[in-house]
Amino acid sequence: MKDTLQGKVALLFGAATGIGKAAAFEFAKRGANVAIGDVNLEVAQITADEIGGFAIHADVNEISAIEAAIDATEAALGPIDVLVNNVGAILHGDPQDIPMDAWERMTSLNYFSAVRACHIMMPRMIARGSGHIVNTASFAGLYPFASSRIPYAAAKAALVSYSQNLAIHLEPQGVKVSCFCPGPVMTGVADKMKTYTEGAVMRGPGSHLFLKTAEQAAAILADGIAAGRILIPTDELAFESLREFGADPDGFVREKIAAFDRGDFGKVQVSDELKKVIAASRSG
Repeated sequence: MKDTLQGKVALLFGAATGIGKAAAFEFAKRGANVAIGDVNLEVAQITADEIGGFAIHADVNEISAIEAAIDATEAALGPIDVLVNNVGAILHGDPQDIPMDAWERMTSLNYFSAVRACHIMMPRMIARGSGHIVNTASFAGLYPFASSRIPYAAAKAALVSYSQNLAIHLEPQGVKVSCFCPGPVMTGVADKMKTYTEGAVMRGPGSHLFLKTAEQAAAILADGIAAGRILIPTDELAFESLREFGADPDGFVREKIAAFDRGDFGKVQVSDELKKVIAASRSG
């Protein structure tokens, strides 16, 4: 499989930490010239320095800031070949307890941040007849289970649909579109998660799944880009759940209700190997 990242200019929004940071390292390892756009410029610069990349401040809630980051990247590195919209945030709680401003923030960060960046980048890529747009969604946007974080799940579901339909529009014009859907991945995003309902149980994508590292997720993303995949889950078992949901949507939802009633909240598994990695990081 040809690695399409060699010599390409890649701008990754939200890549100072987490999966985005791991993706920046993976892209650089595969020969890309990487720019990191992040609201935390100080941390983004540290990551950029480590990979010999370029860091730029970007608040993805503002389309003018996104445009400025894109302009700065292209001025420094040349036309952007790969745009990765990786900004996201989660919250936790019952929907009736979550204030409207939190719903709006979740939608702005998890959905509209990508739409804003695509709005700026699409005309440039269409004019060149080439490019690749990657939008980071989630398993939570693929099939229903995340009832403890509905604003996040709803925004990511919108991003999945947006990306798939965008592919239909853009691929005939030479521009590829991928929707990256991480499942359970070990990142620090939950450390910043706000909980609105005391005692609410976190509901996961299924106990048949295993936790992955950010580095594993980044390699899967890079491989998916190289293969020209439209939907890139971090675990192919996501398609099994999608098939079950498609075969009987009502039954799938009601089985989730029954599972939660049984106390099966879809908590994912952690391999023995990853347990050792986690233990070593904590002891260090």
